[in-house]
Amino acid sequence: MLLRQLKVRADNFCYVLGDERSHDGAVIDPSADWERIAATANELEVKARYIINTHGHPDHTGCNAILSKETGAKVAIYHSSKVKHDIGLRDGDVLRLGELELRVIHTPGHTMDGICVLAGGKALFTGDTLFVGECGRTDIPGANSEALWRSLFEKLMKLPDDVKVFPGHDYGPRPSSTIGEERRTNYTLKPRTVEEFVEFMAE
Repeated sequence: MLLRQLKVRADNFCYVLGDERSHDGAVIDPSADWERIAATANELEVKARYIINTHGHPDHTGCNAILSKETGAKVAIYHSSKVKHDIGLRDGDVLRLGELELRVIHTPGHTMDGICVLAGGKALFTGDTLFVGECGRTDIPGANSEALWRSLFEKLMKLPDDVKVFPGHDYGPRPSSTIGEERRTNYTLKPRTVEEFVEFMAE
């Protein structure tokens, strides 16, 4: 898999990825600096087929329109999102970039349109659901702590330890991690019941 992590805005991460053979590509969460994102795609020699948003907050969707216009890529986001899109995604959907499969995991909580994207079974793009050493906020309109618990513990923590974690923000001590490392060290992932987690998130 071809992959480049870009820090845009103050602390947002945008990702350009692609299939090594076909060079079909995608951009995940293009929040700003579209020209740099496009230049990175050119450097990797990937053709952006999709623009994938992990959720609908403006700091993850800011360059959708211009990138779509410039590259012809289709905007894909969870189907219930209010963000303008070409493809409405659902849990379990698969987008294909040549031989590379991108599997959609619906992970509501921080927002109800939140998704994570599992690429090739090896790289997980977590948006604002899971960060390195942290998890997404639920003290904002539309967020839900119980939903986030289910997303984290019933979905993401079921993945193998060696799956790499690529978050939506640079909030941790390093820009990426693994499921196993987060399981061991992320204080927000300490075993808790739903009720305990809701109380924890409210503190």
